[in-house]
Order: sequence, then structure tokens, then C-alpha cells
Amino acid sequence: MDSYVGDIRLFAGNYAPRGWLLCNGAVLNISEYDTLFTLIGTAYGGDGQNTFALPDLRGRVPVGQGTGPGLTPRVLSQVYGSESVTLSTAQLPQHTHTLNATAATATSAKPEGMLLAQTGADNLYGPLPSSGPLPETMTASTVSAAGGNQAHANIMPTMAMNYIIAYVGIFPSRN
Repeated sequence: MDSYVGDIRLFAGNYAPRGWLLCNGAVLNISEYDTLFTLIGTAYGGDGQNTFALPDLRGRVPVGQGTGPGLTPRVLSQVYGSESVTLSTAQLPQHTHTLNATAATATSAKPEGMLLAQTGADNLYGPLPSSGPLPETMTASTVSAAGGNQAHANIMPTMAMNYIIAYVGIFPSRN
């Protein structure tokens, strides 16, 4: 099967076969790969006079250019996304954390069926009321924000392989 110049494929080997190059962002001489340069130009880098660059798909997932219904526009050769993300408070949905407690003196060291209570000796928990409303809700300042403000992985399940691009083959016509 013949390939078009500029075809990109996944390849399970750790090298590029004859007629193909790894999509690793390498900067190439136009004079050596003029047919490929005619198709991709400097979209991925290079000076356009002597050099051009291959797409760098190491650690990247390609996505179609353009705008799908309800999606963000994607421009040819632009890089999007990041490997890890640190969420800010503004990115979390508004929510509250309530903590019910009693002002009564603690009578038990076991939490089962109890509420946090005024400490007394080694006890921390007081009894739940048998009827009526729960005891006092603690103020918002009692329960403070927590977290380490560290980035978390933002990577879908992935298997690394090589993307390769054809530099020999059939020159694709526009029609």
C-alpha cells in the first residue's frame, strides 16, 4: 500500500522505517525533504528559508483541526492541554461542609451514635438527642479549608508508541 507524503501513522517499532520520519519535532533542511516541506511548510517550526520542523507528537494526542459542534476551535499545529493541573477554589462547585456538634459535656470516647461535644477528661463525644432538632451547627470558621494546593495528574490511560510521517510516497492532490 502506497502512502501519501505527509501521512502520519502510529508505529510500534522504536525507529522510523525507510521513507518515514519520527514525529519528534526535529528541524530538517528543506533541501533534503523539499516534497514534505511543500505540504507542511513551517506550521510546526523552522525558518522557512533553510529549515522546517516536523510535528512533535511525543507525549501528545493529535486532535482534528477546526470546530466541532459545541467545541472549542482547534488550529493546525497549536498545542493544547497540560500533563498536570492545580485546581483553584474558583474551579470547584460551590458547596458547604456542615458539622453537627453539641454544647453538652462529652460522655463517651466512642463516636458511634454520638456527636462531637465539649471535652471532659478523655471523652470527646456526647449523645444524639432522641427527638427534636440536631444540636448546634458549628460556624463556618470552625471548619477550615484543607488541601495541599498541589497539581494532580491529568492524563487518560495511555500507551506510548511512535508517530511517524511519510516523506516519500504519492504527492496528494487537492481534489
